[in-house]
Amino acid sequence: MDNNPLFNLKGKTAVITGSSRGIGKAIAIRMAQYGAKVMISSRKIDACNKVVDEIKALGGEAYAQECNIGSKEALQNLCDVSYDKLGQIDILVLNAASNPYYGPLAKITDEAFDKIMNNNVKSNLWLSNMVLPKMAETGGGKAIVISSIAGIKGSDVLGAYSISKTADLGLVRSLAVEWGSKNITVNALCPGIIKTDFARALWENPKILEDVEKYAPLQRIGIPDEVAGAAILLASDSGSFITGQKIVMDGGVTIAGG
Repeated sequence: MDNNPLFNLKGKTAVITGSSRGIGKAIAIRMAQYGAKVMISSRKIDACNKVVDEIKALGGEAYAQECNIGSKEALQNLCDVSYDKLGQIDILVLNAASNPYYGPLAKITDEAFDKIMNNNVKSNLWLSNMVLPKMAETGGGKAIVISSIAGIKGSDVLGAYSISKTADLGLVRSLAVEWGSKNITVNALCPGIIKTDFARALWENPKILEDVEKYAPLQRIGIPDEVAGAAILLASDSGSFITGQKIVMDGGVTIAGG
């Protein structure tokens, strides 16, 4: 991609959590295609290795490390392995998340709420605190948190997930303020319903899909590459003056009402 320097990631390194499938996988593959060396990570090492093989088949460079984001020790190990394999981390994509509960907040268990907040918010803080100081030592970098339109809308069935994704937007803003002087940008992507396994319960629900196709200006749900493109923007020189922001890709759902 040398002929397009604004979006060139050649010579850069990226660590992407939750990158064995869905949005994380799309981001990893596209970043590798734009020249970055990438670390693939999720709870299942076999799935990670398959993505590594895909990237290598496309001529890219990738490594894999198993990691449960709920464990601070596992996150530190991911960092240690990443620095060993990549040398440094220029791009950090905080994509991994969980949602073990679907229903009203009035009935959520403490255990489910804690898991959502720990996996979707605290783990992002932990990993940021492990990586961003070293980014600063090497002249700067890019951090991207995958939030959701659930972080800017209310929900009667995804309330706890919504709370966690709203908190991620606050984390992004504060980290952007803390690290801006070190040439580190921190931003969030807020996808709507994307055709992934994670969102399968939503897009396979005929009523939900019908409502999206009816009310969204683009009249469809999204695909992972439509999130990956924005990640490339934020990770490359094109996004160097963007920080503390959220970019929404939802087909227009949040601006259309209905």
